[in-house]
Amino acid sequence: MWTEENNQLKASFEFKNFIEAFAFMTEVAFHAEKANHHPDWSNVYNKVHISLSTHDAGNVVTDKDRALASAIDKVYKKFA
Repeated sequence: MWTEENNQLKASFEFKNFIEAFAFMTEVAFHAEKANHHPDWSNVYNKVHISLSTHDAGNVVTDKDRALASAIDKVYKKFA
């Protein structure tokens, strides 16, 4: 699901409706805050697009991004 391009991990997620997409984003926000690592993301209706890179490492993909991507995948499985 995640692809690495242009020094970013990228993934898109689709949900039944806007409420599920927003609930997903809310739960991801708690994981991101706990890790002090915040995604670049967007949401349109039932779709969420996420890009991860580590800004303080020079905007490249690091283990920090991979760990957050793994946590995001676990959150998504709750909705799938």
